[in-house]
Amino acid sequence: MNALRFPSDFVWGAATSAYQIEGATKEDGRGVSIWDTFAATPGKVRNGDTGDPGADHYHRYEQDLDLMRDLELRSYRFSVAWPRIQPTGKGAPNQKGLDFYRRLVDGLVERGIRPMVTLFHWDLPQALQDEGGWESRETAHRFADYAEIVFGALHVRDWLTINEPKTVVECGYKTGVHAPGVADWDRALVACHHLLLAHGLASRVLHEQYAGRRIGPALNLHPTYPAEDTPEARTAAWHQDGLENRLYLDPIFKGAYPEGILTDRSHIHEGDLAAISEPVDLLAVQYYTPVFVGSDGERVIKHPVRAASWLEDYPDGFHDILVQVKRDYPEVPLVITENGLATDDEPGQDGRVADLDRISYLRGHLAALHRAMKAGVRVEGYHVWSLLDNYEWAEGYAQRFGVVHVDFATQHRTLKDSALWYRDVIKTGEVR
Repeated sequence: MNALRFPSDFVWGAATSAYQIEGATKEDGRGVSIWDTFAATPGKVRNGDTGDPGADHYHRYEQDLDLMRDLELRSYRFSVAWPRIQPTGKGAPNQKGLDFYRRLVDGLVERGIRPMVTLFHWDLPQALQDEGGWESRETAHRFADYAEIVFGALHVRDWLTINEPKTVVECGYKTGVHAPGVADWDRALVACHHLLLAHGLASRVLHEQYAGRRIGPALNLHPTYPAEDTPEARTAAWHQDGLENRLYLDPIFKGAYPEGILTDRSHIHEGDLAAISEPVDLLAVQYYTPVFVGSDGERVIKHPVRAASWLEDYPDGFHDILVQVKRDYPEVPLVITENGLATDDEPGQDGRVADLDRISYLRGHLAALHRAMKAGVRVEGYHVWSLLDNYEWAEGYAQRFGVVHVDFATQHRTLKDSALWYRDVIKTGEVR
């Protein structure tokens, strides 16, 4: 393949989340999160794994910062653990928690790496869950209060509000395979609305108090296609697109929910959609897989999968969803904040981690991204998921998404071949 050159100001980065890498779930005043509770419930997580030790990033962040510098990352997207800042989800902040993230931001800036902060990556304080969680609109207001605290503590330009509300809705509330473990579609739609309301209220706080900063949601988007050429499959694919994409994009960008999704609107109050559609300064797009839908409305897997059975390797879908967003919504800067592949890689006898499947996946997807940018899609940067092998939610430590291998017994870090490949991409601005 001929080299594909990205713009000289394109920002290359990597992403993580607090619960997946930090560990130290009981230290320095951190409160209990719904994922602590869920993971401790027998049968919920593979092998009974929990967020301890994670990648022990809470204690090893200086080492990880040096690793980021050595990879020549230009940006690092991480999340703040709400229970570290407000152990019960409300009230005065825990200064030790704020200090940790201050040190992390300072360390990034010292190394010339741009911080991008996600406010919520699924670790809701358990105390708020006990009061209704995302089914309570009060949680959205508590989130705005929490966001105001973090905005004031961290001198960061770029902010993300809610990470993948769709995954919270689908996995946490529709199927119950993620925390908090609810399995009820009606309750899921209530939680969906309050997650979006939280996004809007926090965005409004930032705009009112911190001119010059930017904020937006982090949405995992899935291009949706009919699996066969029938009217039934095309209708099913359109409906699925509503569930995958328009349910989140339309309220944020158009101030309205798509037709045919919400039957009960009693939980939507006057002014909610105005808050949800507070103008965003950027849109974080996370892409892993397409969704192909058959005439019966069921998903059909049509392309290779590896360690994660849900993740089809289909780079064209990356191009297609970016073009779809540009076509259908007001233009704002896009930042790719997650894209990656789970594999079962382990070091060989020589210590090398030859994750060739991941390199193939990343190469194909960066080529698709390049093609979308050539078609006029405005993308500022790209963050590989993930910097480190980590706690992969309900899969525990069984799936590895990192470009850096973590031996969870010793916490030893090893750059995989994909990390070395990605470092060359960053250095040259070219994908070969």
